[in-house]
Amino acid sequence: MVHRLTKQQARRIAVRAQLLTADRPTDLLTVVERLTLLQVDPTAAVAPNADLVAWSRLGAAYEPAQLRQALEVDRTLFEYNALVRPTSDVGLYLAGSEEQPTWERAREWMRKNDGLHQDILRLLGERGPLVSREIPDTSVEPWASTGWTNDRNVTKMLECLMARGEVAIAGRVGRERKWDLAERVYPADVVVPTVEEATRRQNERRLQSLGIARAKGTAVPVEPWIVGLAGEPAEVEGTKGEWRVDPALLEADDFAGRTALLSPFDRLIHNRGRAQEIFDFEYTLEMYKPVAARRWGYFALPILHGDQLVGKADVLADRKASVLRVNALHEDVPFTRAVHKGIQGELDSLAEWLGLAEIQRLF
Repeated sequence: MVHRLTKQQARRIAVRAQLLTADRPTDLLTVVERLTLLQVDPTAAVAPNADLVAWSRLGAAYEPAQLRQALEVDRTLFEYNALVRPTSDVGLYLAGSEEQPTWERAREWMRKNDGLHQDILRLLGERGPLVSREIPDTSVEPWASTGWTNDRNVTKMLECLMARGEVAIAGRVGRERKWDLAERVYPADVVVPTVEEATRRQNERRLQSLGIARAKGTAVPVEPWIVGLAGEPAEVEGTKGEWRVDPALLEADDFAGRTALLSPFDRLIHNRGRAQEIFDFEYTLEMYKPVAARRWGYFALPILHGDQLVGKADVLADRKASVLRVNALHEDVPFTRAVHKGIQGELDSLAEWLGLAEIQRLF
């Protein structure tokens, strides 16, 4: 059976899946288990992405210290490839680890630098957790790259060993990752499935978090947007091709929306193509563009109201002045009184959560 959905139905499925309805979740672990991930990104024009995404779901109930507690003390969450995930999913990302790295050049580099490999394991065993700068570089052949990893041999080896399931991220000191032996970070009873089973389960988990997604599409790094044959087939009015939908979200016929300010990395809009198809929402992160070329702002926050993405808020947190600066509000559709009220409420909430004394409108 192919489910035939209106765009509004598709939007509501996506919003409900991402925990952005009026019925807010109550704790961080519930949020991450449902979303499957929080992306780690150093940009903090408003707040670090992982914290901003958590706040947009939990509101004032969320404190950044909760994330560190979950990662470093309770171990209910873990970090892998710049994504925070629930520890219950560890096995899904260790599947096939014995074949890592899959790139032959990296495998050959590891073979030539087995001494560094063993030195890292020994040192972490004796002194871990450590940040990479505390680990001597004993490589015999440097890692060559045209990117930022060129000659960063310790970091490259650590990341290869993480992919192999030998080391893990135990926490952070500022932006620096702390590394330790995986056996000290991951649970002792982790069940690692086959690669095929892990892929199937990842697709199912991803669809649960997105609500509706494409079965096939363009490959993207780290976390795919596609879900294979997970869920059930669907068609969405005004779009071409097959979608996959989480059948559990088809059963809900009530929808109570709210206003939310979203991170540019939020998974509701992270796939810009899907956002365009379902929400008729255009967005580009403009922090890398020259000022004169920006349409919406350095780190403009997408604005969700009910089941629609209605605009962008050009917002920056000036912590020295204790001010939340609102440079502009961009209306994709004309803002109603309810939209204005909802946005103001979210700005007030955001400023309070950030500990800023006032909101300054610069338009």
